[in-house]
Amino acid sequence: MCIYWSLGFGNWLLHQVHGGMLRLMRYVLDIIKGAISLLVGMGVTIKAFFSPVVTVQYPRKVINITPRFRGHTKLVADSENPDRPSCIVCGMCVKNCPSGSIKKVEGEKKEGEKKKTATEYILDFTTCSQCGICVETCPVDALTFSADYNLAGFKREDFHFDLVKEFEERKTR
Repeated sequence: MCIYWSLGFGNWLLHQVHGGMLRLMRYVLDIIKGAISLLVGMGVTIKAFFSPVVTVQYPRKVINITPRFRGHTKLVADSENPDRPSCIVCGMCVKNCPSGSIKKVEGEKKEGEKKKTATEYILDFTTCSQCGICVETCPVDALTFSADYNLAGFKREDFHFDLVKEFEERKTR
């Protein structure tokens, strides 16, 4: 038995027509909402199409690195004698490195000089977390971050740096 039987056929027919109209109106409203959503999405796409390009064609054009960029650490030249690094081989960087990336810091005291001079400074960049503790704890500010951002290699040993040799190479350039 139909629930509209007590209401009569006319009321049942009116309810069916009214329900059909509601479904039709909902269908039309869904189409309108979809069209508005499509236009909004197209607006975002068109806006991005006319905005300036931020992609750089890397090998052909080199980007400028910000001063806050943290590459691997490098030795700083001594203020008194710029031909040698200012590292005094105290070992504070080795003791404070949480990753254990600084493998060896060795040096010698040369004839007639007051301080030791670094002769070998081995950094394993594969384990370095670039936290900067070594740079902060150096008592003579002998370490800083380099601007090398395009390091590439095929073996882990390609990222084991001797910072004294790297300092000497930088000096000759």
